[in-house]
Amino acid sequence: MIAVAAPSVASLVQSVDWVAIAPPTIAAVVALGVLVADLFVGERRKPLLGWISVAGLAAAALALIPLIGDERSTFCLQDAPYQACSYTADRFTLVIQFLVLAGALLTALLSISTLKDAKNANKPLPEGEFWFLLLSSAAGAALLPASRDLATLVVALEVASLPAFALVGLKQGDRRSSDAALKFFLSSVTATAITLLGVSFVYATTGTLHLTRVATELTDVDAQFHTLAQAGVALTLVGFAFKTAAVPFHFWVPDTYVGAPLPIAAYLSVIGKAVGFTGLILVTVVAFPSYADVWGPALAALAALTMTIGNVGALRQQATRAYSAVRLLAWSSVGQAGYLLVPIASAAYADDPQKAIGSTLAYALMYAAVNLGAFAVAALVARTKPLNRLSDYRGLYASRPLAALVLGFFLLCLAGLPPGIIGLFAKVTVFSAAVDAGLGWLAVVMAVNVVIALFYYLQWTTTLFRAPEGEPSAYRASMPLTAAIALTAVIGVALSGAPQLVLRFASTGLF
Repeated sequence: MIAVAAPSVASLVQSVDWVAIAPPTIAAVVALGVLVADLFVGERRKPLLGWISVAGLAAAALALIPLIGDERSTFCLQDAPYQACSYTADRFTLVIQFLVLAGALLTALLSISTLKDAKNANKPLPEGEFWFLLLSSAAGAALLPASRDLATLVVALEVASLPAFALVGLKQGDRRSSDAALKFFLSSVTATAITLLGVSFVYATTGTLHLTRVATELTDVDAQFHTLAQAGVALTLVGFAFKTAAVPFHFWVPDTYVGAPLPIAAYLSVIGKAVGFTGLILVTVVAFPSYADVWGPALAALAALTMTIGNVGALRQQATRAYSAVRLLAWSSVGQAGYLLVPIASAAYADDPQKAIGSTLAYALMYAAVNLGAFAVAALVARTKPLNRLSDYRGLYASRPLAALVLGFFLLCLAGLPPGIIGLFAKVTVFSAAVDAGLGWLAVVMAVNVVIALFYYLQWTTTLFRAPEGEPSAYRASMPLTAAIALTAVIGVALSGAPQLVLRFASTGLF
């Protein structure tokens, strides 16, 4: 009889680093607290739940401070022949968690006014459920960048996504909202199923789910399993490509953004993309570096298609004044996703992949600030003009000069024109990543798309300063909405004054 040694108690009991996991944990705990409080708070005090949520997200963001300058890991395999951890709080993690939590905080400020307006219009949204779902999604999004095994990555992706489906369809009696939620849900579930199939193929060929061990095992895959490993790598990327709204996984974006409550459209355009790009970076650069010949060309082709189709789609919206400004922003976000994919694809060919990934993070930080700011001004216009058509922005400068100037600045940042220096700096950084990696053709495609995008961004900008048709509209602001616009404007102006700070902040510690 062969004696089998029983595992020690010490190996079965995990030592949890609570400081490392504090940011997503705080968001999750506050989400549960808001859900329970909703049962006992009267209708007149429901707005308090919003401010509790804002405070919870602020606390989660502040929990990042003790982690600065230190790399901490937890949920590790201690008795294995190798050490592998499921959760790591390094510089890369902190940058993405900051983006996620700050973006969720700005979304919460926008949501306070939206919920109040919906109640005044006798179309109330369930406030307790709204804040619970938003905080839960933010907790999942904050967990994902720290995930260092494929199982935790997929769970975090679903925790971030499932509440978003409900948030999109939260407008009761609104057919557009229901249709958008259904389209979002069905396409996302399909993408997730394909990703799980890919993960199972990777596990079958490597025998592990930890990203660093997957990277090691994939370098020595048996020849008869090589095709299976390639299929696993390709399929695993699908779910994350869907979250980034990369072509051909972009078809859900326009209808979903228009049908969702406006703050949720803003949330999906920034936080949803952050989740997707973070997952792509982790599975490609950390887990599958030996298969760069598979994912490198695929992501380069996706980047070219995504930026082209997104910008052409946005150009078509601008041609018709009756189209929604939110729909234009939706197509614009697809085009911006293409730019964000360029450095990730470049990492497959670059001598310094870390520099390429830093370019993606720098661009993502710029995009998050200015895109949330553009949605904040759109929320201001929507309070008076619910259809939020492009023609509704004509003469905005006559009634709200500061809002018009701020929106114009955000649009110029997205276009990459002065005085939006941060937008120009981010585009040059991404362009340089492609050139340094030898992807000259992709740099040319990007340059052409930047020119295409200039047209619709400048057209919208000039509309703001044209004489209004009739009397100028009186746009009603609110304190939370004003705060969101002011915060994003200050960040955009500050970064335009010192753009090098973004790249320095976004430098990663993945390798």
